[in-house]
Amino acid sequence: MQEWVKPVVLEGRIVRLEPLAHRHAPGLLKAATPDLFEFTPQGPRVWSVEGFIEDIDKVNAIEDSVGFAIVLKATGEVIGRTTYMEIRAPHRGLEVGRTWIARKQQGTRVNPDMKLRMMAHAFDTLGAIRVQYKTGHRNLHSQRAIAKLGAVREGELRNHMIEPDGRLRGTVVFSVTAHEWPAVRLGLEARLATMSKS
Repeated sequence: MQEWVKPVVLEGRIVRLEPLAHRHAPGLLKAATPDLFEFTPQGPRVWSVEGFIEDIDKVNAIEDSVGFAIVLKATGEVIGRTTYMEIRAPHRGLEVGRTWIARKQQGTRVNPDMKLRMMAHAFDTLGAIRVQYKTGHRNLHSQRAIAKLGAVREGELRNHMIEPDGRLRGTVVFSVTAHEWPAVRLGLEARLATMSKS
């Protein structure tokens, strides 16, 4: 377990991020659809509550990673998963990734609210100097969502991974630095204020 980044409940306006646990498995099963995992091997091995429990154990066992369930505060529904990953304590850097959100919650205030809370914790509480995001070169939806957060596109790692269907994946890298964080925070807060309630 990380000494720098520890499991913690993060309260946003729309969502609450809770340390990922077996009790979240039924909600994850209900929220997930196979198309969410087209570009990434993040889906469960078996599509069942037991399969999601196995996946939770797998995510929680990854070194340099802290997993969260995404809970919609208005209803208590589990609507996805995310992590702090590739945690590099000596360099005060980490990545927000292994994220998936239920289709019906995409394009709502969920993603900006969640990312605002995760970056605020990283920069303001942990003292991070860099938060990064990565996604596949074919996953244009994810690239647009990351860019809308205010993250800077740094480039592409070519032939970086092999996708579940066997195709080669380039990995597009984005980041926010501590210097950029105040402006990114203001942008996310303004975006949340102007988006329709969801």
